[in-house]
Amino acid sequence: MNILFIGDVFSSSGREIINLKLKDLVKKYKVDFIIANGENISHGKGINNNHYNFLKEQGINVITSGNHIFRQKDTCNFINEVDDLLRPHNMSSYLPGKGSYLYNCNNKKIRVTNLMGRMFMDPVNNPYESLDSILENDNSDIHIVDFHAEATAEKAAFAFNYDGKITALLGTHTHVQTADEQILEKGTAFITDVGMTGPLNSIIGVNPDEVILKEKTGLQAKFIPSSNSGQLCGVLLKISSNNKVEEIIRIKEK
Repeated sequence: MNILFIGDVFSSSGREIINLKLKDLVKKYKVDFIIANGENISHGKGINNNHYNFLKEQGINVITSGNHIFRQKDTCNFINEVDDLLRPHNMSSYLPGKGSYLYNCNNKKIRVTNLMGRMFMDPVNNPYESLDSILENDNSDIHIVDFHAEATAEKAAFAFNYDGKITALLGTHTHVQTADEQILEKGTAFITDVGMTGPLNSIIGVNPDEVILKEKTGLQAKFIPSSNSGQLCGVLLKISSNNKVEEIIRIKEK
């Protein structure tokens, strides 16, 4: 079983590079199942119904998200109607949407869970308590967790705590791909951040000019998504017939 996880898809450049590269990647790596973080796909903030449909048309099985999941007005109108768009499980239970769901692929039960960290992030519930509650009744063969968090230490601590209890802990949110992909001692695959599928020569997806203005002067500036050509960042998980991760491969395609 080969699972491709695509890092934060950012605005039009992210959509364009997926349209350009994804089919070839699926063929090259014989991908069976695709997960993509789509929380920045719509103009850099959130995911609307049109862009949800775009990702599904590209063959993506599950879409995860993060702190920007509800930044587009229409998300609340359709997220409860679908099972393949997740919001962080440890957000308020009053919010619509699911944070974890079980999917079937090639006679395997694949659970995908979306969680958010708490350091330097909007307030959410304890992610350890959330994942523990999911694991109590989980009967999946493969369990992939998208941990959407800012701090590298928080991501690493979470991964080590659940080593051997989940298949993979894949970090998202910082938009910078890290070079620390590894299989931990008890078998869980981990990377601090999968990276951004979006524009090159940008500051985590937006034009540098507005960011520089704010940093230099302290003035408020509207960040504008860059329209530069993009790159696709992701990881491939090669999983054996007995559901063990054999290899985690970092991917960066321009």
